[in-house]
Amino acid sequence: MSQKLNVESAVRSRYSVASQQRVEALCCPVNYDPRFLKVIPQEILDRDYGCGDPSKHLRPGDRVLDLGCGAGKICFIASQVVGPEGQVIGVDMNDDMLTLARRYQRTVGEAIGWQNVEFRKGRIQDLALDLDRFDAELKGRSITGVEAFIEAETLSEELRLRQPLIPSDSVDAVVSNCVLNLVKPGAKRKVFPEVFRVLAQDGRAVISDIVSDKPVPEDLHQDPELWSGCVAGALMEPEFLEAFAAAGFKNVRILARDAKPWRVVEGIEFRSVTIEAWKGKAGQRQSDSNGCDGGKCC
Repeated sequence: MSQKLNVESAVRSRYSVASQQRVEALCCPVNYDPRFLKVIPQEILDRDYGCGDPSKHLRPGDRVLDLGCGAGKICFIASQVVGPEGQVIGVDMNDDMLTLARRYQRTVGEAIGWQNVEFRKGRIQDLALDLDRFDAELKGRSITGVEAFIEAETLSEELRLRQPLIPSDSVDAVVSNCVLNLVKPGAKRKVFPEVFRVLAQDGRAVISDIVSDKPVPEDLHQDPELWSGCVAGALMEPEFLEAFAAAGFKNVRILARDAKPWRVVEGIEFRSVTIEAWKGKAGQRQSDSNGCDGGKCC
């Protein structure tokens, strides 16, 4: 029996390399508003791996959470959009990417004129566990047996409750740019309820990601290059929309959808979409007022 691909290891390894040098295959061409790029260092721009621009749907004063923030490009753009009254939190699990983002955090803030961005370490399918805090708590403890393992597990549960990475109902907008497809299969469906949890009652998610037009077969799931390259982990477009609705979101609609596939692998088309989904009543008002503007709704 062949060994199953360790998705997290494959993704972490490839994006650690991508934090040091640009990897072209990791991203789709995206046109960002050039006004917001002037203050962002070239090293950050060169390490950007995305497939859309969810930042264009943010508003002044928003409290924003960026899932899988990488080197921080969307966070630094969002900082300028939301203004000094807003807040931007980037979450990523890759130490090399976080190091790069934090290196320029103060410099970019000074160029913008305010400091409202911070970067935290965590998994996007578990936004309650602060991995930096968890790591600090574990220092000096020996995790060598079952008892130690249970102790660490208990500690993680306590931290989720006592000092959550992202508290419930605490942000106005959750954005993400080509990251959800990178989450391992067993954890992917946990992302959507977590996004729902952290959003304020009138909050919304704006997610750009890669979707497929056919089911991705198991042999592609086991290819580390295709998984870390935002291909093998893609959900089918209907599944992607339905995952938001299943988590409780209202007025789920497509804001943007590439007509031309980004890649075609074994006859399967992979393309970028940007989805908007509302947590509560504001989403219902949005739906009533604009009829989804021609977008597909759930």
